[in-house]
Parts: sequence; structure tokens; C-alpha cells
Amino acid sequence: MDQISVLAASGLRAGIQSLDLLANNIANSSTSGYKGDGEFHSLYTSEVATGDEADPAATLPMIERQWTDFGQGLLETTNNSLDFGLSGKGFFVANGPSGPLYTRNGNFHLSTKGMLVTAEGYPLLDQNGEPIKAETTAPVDVAVDGSIHQRGQVLSQFKLVNFNDPSVLSKQGNTYFKNSGDQKPVNATDIEVYQGKIEDANISPAKGAVRLVSVMRQFEMMQKAVSLSNDMSRQAIEEVAKV
Repeated sequence: MDQISVLAASGLRAGIQSLDLLANNIANSSTSGYKGDGEFHSLYTSEVATGDEADPAATLPMIERQWTDFGQGLLETTNNSLDFGLSGKGFFVANGPSGPLYTRNGNFHLSTKGMLVTAEGYPLLDQNGEPIKAETTAPVDVAVDGSIHQRGQVLSQFKLVNFNDPSVLSKQGNTYFKNSGDQKPVNATDIEVYQGKIEDANISPAKGAVRLVSVMRQFEMMQKAVSLSNDMSRQAIEEVAKV
């Protein structure tokens, strides 16, 4: 394969990955607590690229890895007493099927057993790592420090944690994160809980649409480059055949 085709094919692959990330961001622009994904672009240098004058086709564009933007989303008022929005750096902790899960999506409800659970039914944990339980017949009040009150009594307190290096968190679904590293979470200190509010996704659909158009144009240019390279190769073969 000629150099133009190799470079264009590598660009097409990176473009497809970018399109997948953008499409997922736009699809989740209305998902509470969603954190947008981006990508780091880099160049891959093949082992054949040696010496001062390396073959240009041996250095190819690629997406090195993706990253998650943990920036704050806007808090939207819902007036639902079991909606909780976080302001600041940190996460709620839920007991997932295979261990702790971390989330900013505070759309909770009380189960029939009186446990405060996520939309998927995962129990929320308190500061002692135990499920939060409450009476289903009495209203629940939550202070900005995460303390939970019912019938005028302090019932429990949300376990709110943060990570010094959030890159250890990997997405589990759209609004959950799992600790994929050795770093232990620490208690979140610079964070507040707002009852009756929910955190919106931290991405802009308008900006996402503009970026999508840009990536699509780049994708089309790479396709044209591949097509042009094929035409040039065909013409070269035809000219050789005439000799």
C-alpha cells in the first residue's frame, strides 16, 4: 500500500474513534451526572522508522487514549426530595454488583426495604460503608454537608469521596465510575449536597455538534485521499501496461 493510502487509512481510523466519542457525548447530553469524554491524539512511529530520514509512512496519526472531563455540570432544580446535586469535587458511593461504584447522578429513591438506592437499585453507602436506610412513610431532609435527617433526628450521612488522580476512574455505563487503580479514595472536603436539585451533563450539545461537523469533514478528506491514491495507482498500472 502506498504512503498516501497508509496515512489516510490511519487518519480514518482515528476519525472513527473520535466520531464514536462525540456521538456518545451528544447522546448523553441530557443524562444527569454524565461526564463528557475526549481524546488525546498522537503519532505512532513504526519500528521501521530508523535513522534521521525515516519513511514518512512509518509515522502515523492515532488516538493515544481517551480521557474524561470531570468538570462541574449545572445544577437543575427538580423539587424532588430524593434528587441530590453535588457542587464541588467528589462522588456519591454506591454498592455495585462487584464493588464500590462512584457517581455524580443523584437521582435516588427509597426501595421497599427502606434503603436509599440509585436508579439501577444500587444501595447508597454512608460514612461507615453501610447502606443508608430510612422510613418510607416520613420525609427525608438532607443538609449541604450530606447529613440525612428524618423526624428531626440525624439518620445517617452520605459517603462522599474524591480521588487525587481521577484518571484511575474508568466508566461503568454512562454515569458510574470504578476505581481501576491502586489509589484509595479520600473523603471529599470541598463539596456540598443540594436536595431537590440534579447535576446536568457537563457537555454542550451545540459545541458537540460543531465538533462533529469538523470531524466529519476531516473524515471525508481522508476518504478522498484514499480514493485519489487508488486512482493514481490504477493510472500508473495502466501506463505500465501500455509500455
